[in-house]
Formats: sequence, structure tokens, C-alpha cells
Amino acid sequence: MTEKKKREKVVAEITLAHLTQFARELGRHLSQEEAIAFLNQDGRAYAMWKLMMHAGEEYIKSSLERPQRNPLPISRSSAQRTRLAV
Repeated sequence: MTEKKKREKVVAEITLAHLTQFARELGRHLSQEEAIAFLNQDGRAYAMWKLMMHAGEEYIKSSLERPQRNPLPISRSSAQRTRLAV
């Protein structure tokens, strides 16, 4: 990652709701407390954050390299976060 610069904040996160949903998809039940313990074990949350940042940087670089034929403006309403039902 590069040095910290002044910019608008962009948030990309995997929440506890996501984690418990992933567990359900794999046929396991994970309580909120177990999900927190899982993320905090052996530095998983920080390792995941680093991987997400790297993936985000690579995605942005590849998006900027591709020629944009008809770029569409993104309206403010379509950029809102959606929440998963738990």
C-alpha cells in the first residue's frame, strides 16, 4: 500500500452477518460470538483486511487499464450499501 493521502472514504467490509451466512452456506452454524472469536484468532481479521486491500488495488488498476467505451456515471442512490438479512 502507498502512503496515506487525503481522499473520500470508501468502505469494503465483510461483516459478522456475512461470516455467519458463509458458515450457513457450508452447512455450519456460527453464533455472533463464535464469528468474533474466529476473526480474532491468529490475526485472521488483519490478514483478511490486507488481502482485501491488495485485491481492491489490483481491481482498480485493472479497471483503469481497460479502455472505457461508454462509461456510465454512477448515481448516488445506486452506490448505497445493502445489508444481508440474517
